[in-house]
Amino acid sequence: MSLPQASDLDVAGKRVLVRCDLNVPMEDGPGGSKTVTDDGRIRASVPLLRDLADRGARVIVMAHLGRPKGAPDPALSLRPVVHRLHELIGLERYSVHGAEDVTGPDAKELVERTGPGDIGVLENIRFDPRETSKDDAERGAFADELAALADLYVDDAFGAVHRKHASVYDVAQRLPHAAGPLVASEVAVLERLTESPARPYAVVLGGSKVSDKLKVIEALLPKVDTLLVGGGMCFTFLAAQGYDVGSSLLEADQLDTCRAFLETGKVVLPVDVVAADRFAADAAHDVVDATAIPSDRMGLDIGPRSVELFARALEGAQTVFWNGPMGVFEMEPYAAGTRGVAEAVAALSSGGGGALTVVGGGDSAAAVRALGIDEERFTHISTGGGASLEYLEGKVLPGLAVLEAG
Repeated sequence: MSLPQASDLDVAGKRVLVRCDLNVPMEDGPGGSKTVTDDGRIRASVPLLRDLADRGARVIVMAHLGRPKGAPDPALSLRPVVHRLHELIGLERYSVHGAEDVTGPDAKELVERTGPGDIGVLENIRFDPRETSKDDAERGAFADELAALADLYVDDAFGAVHRKHASVYDVAQRLPHAAGPLVASEVAVLERLTESPARPYAVVLGGSKVSDKLKVIEALLPKVDTLLVGGGMCFTFLAAQGYDVGSSLLEADQLDTCRAFLETGKVVLPVDVVAADRFAADAAHDVVDATAIPSDRMGLDIGPRSVELFARALEGAQTVFWNGPMGVFEMEPYAAGTRGVAEAVAALSSGGGGALTVVGGGDSAAAVRALGIDEERFTHISTGGGASLEYLEGKVLPGLAVLEAG
């Protein structure tokens, strides 16, 4: 895929509209305020914004946060994100300001007072219902308003390129445009995974449901040497083998599909799990065989023997793609499986093995940060889980197609 690059744009003195992925988790702070709990995506956006500002651009950032249903929602305002961006990008050297609306009077005023080297941030782009509209004319009208704020457009929000949204697709049709470094690096890595991966090639999948990963499993199984399955989705595979999975998450309508996947001989499943009597950190829990989960227990993590099994299955792999946690890592009693597998994957590239290790964004990337694992030990950590999966499925991603089209 040949994408125009932001580094090739002449941006000095020009208004550059940048689509960033600043959709980060938040929590309630003092006095009803919100604070950012994982600033990974904000940090990932900083290099491009600094580069554009250093080259004299008048930078205007647009991004979404959560799903505000097409109307302003104070709980989903980008104000806390703007504050954290200002801290990360450099309080002394760079000026970062936020608007109170998206394309209204305050946004227009913000653009006017954003000078060369300054950075302005529009309010949550999804506060306007036209951003996600299925109607081309509605999205187009919104894109016209956004494009009127700028001279150039750069997309650095890989996590949104699989969406045909106004800020991702339609604006790029209205302005000279380019891909930011995040988008370019994501595409380069995904091309390596799909076109000529070094072997052995192993994929580790977790998360809740088989149905969420069905298409990517179908696309990847013919290409990989090993598919390791953990997380909630493993219980449907175990049930497909005839085992009782207790009260664990189960998709009965996917049993036949899982049996077909198992027939390839490439699927590796857990041999033990951490089973609890309820979904809670303080629930009674213990490690049981994956083939003998008590009827009143639910599996919430893979067990220590499974971590060892998965680590052995990964030995010698030259390409690894990991998407989805092995358990409910947010609760400490059920975090060991994800931590163990993450360490095994990281060791392949950081321990002298030289493997390409790709963390497929979303909960996997959040787990790496939450569990305190050095991100530099992986070759690449994606900023877009859903977009990564759809690329690997072979889908055309609107945000990439429109950039490539020129």
